[in-house]
Amino acid sequence: MADNRAVDAFRHDYLEVSQEGANPVTFPYAFVAPSNTGIPSGFDLNNDGTIGGGDDALGFGAFEGQYGMAILSKFPIATDKVRTFQKFLWKDMPGALLPDDPTTAAPADWYTPEELNVVRLSSTSHWDVPVKVGQATLHVLASHPTPPTFDGPEDRNGRRNHDEIRFWADYISPFKANYITDDAGRRGGLSPLAPFVIMGDQNADPLDGDSVDAAVNQLLDSWRVVDPKATSAGGPEASQLQGVANTTQRGDPKYDTADFADTAPGNLRADYVLPSLGIQVRDAGVFWPQQSDPLSRLTGVYPFPSSDHRLVWVDIRIPRLLSLIS
Repeated sequence: MADNRAVDAFRHDYLEVSQEGANPVTFPYAFVAPSNTGIPSGFDLNNDGTIGGGDDALGFGAFEGQYGMAILSKFPIATDKVRTFQKFLWKDMPGALLPDDPTTAAPADWYTPEELNVVRLSSTSHWDVPVKVGQATLHVLASHPTPPTFDGPEDRNGRRNHDEIRFWADYISPFKANYITDDAGRRGGLSPLAPFVIMGDQNADPLDGDSVDAAVNQLLDSWRVVDPKATSAGGPEASQLQGVANTTQRGDPKYDTADFADTAPGNLRADYVLPSLGIQVRDAGVFWPQQSDPLSRLTGVYPFPSSDHRLVWVDIRIPRLLSLIS
């Protein structure tokens, strides 16, 4: 909810209350904004002959806000400086990978011109949320691209996932961001000197899974991005115990962050925390304990007690120089 009622209830009634003897945790600051999930488009976006339901929404969801995002922080959020890109249209990205109807000769024609005037790039949203950390301003670039599956040969979700990831790659590149316009009408991307961290469920593995080739590598290979390569001990254990699709994957399971179906696609690296060049990475990890660890009760095996995704954490230090120029 955009009025923060849901996130406030989560903070006050759960996080700030001891759970099974664990210490409460406090996040004094929070940011929530509308997302595209569950908003009816008014069009038959999946071309199944009917209009309505999650597949025809601007972002998949049975109701507005389902699968939305929230940011919790121990540091002040500069809410007056936040930029959101919820309404940016997919067709306005130069060279967008718009899906093609394979039954026709025309290119990139899965969506009609009328539909392209409403189809947004973000399946959830893209947020640039400045957080004050001491004297520095750290830009939290948060998003949740659509899973690159649950479609057909037109690959509309795979292509959208690729371009949702590309958005941040362009946003942090001074010579590629001129086309970007935020929801307030301001054009352009991030200052080339501003420290940032890109975070979220990108729904893309650099080597395995159903995403468009090299989708997440648009970020991992950027000269402005540092990949902490967070690992866990539980990921390799799960890959070995579950087998099936995991046995033929190219990626090292120590980097996995999601416990997906064993038949396909198997476990993947889908979730990322990627600081900008110049920020010092002190430590990083994926919270995926081995089954012998008492804390594995929090992640478990299918049906999961929490989520099929695992928490990724990165401990960073912002050098004084970046504090002065941010």
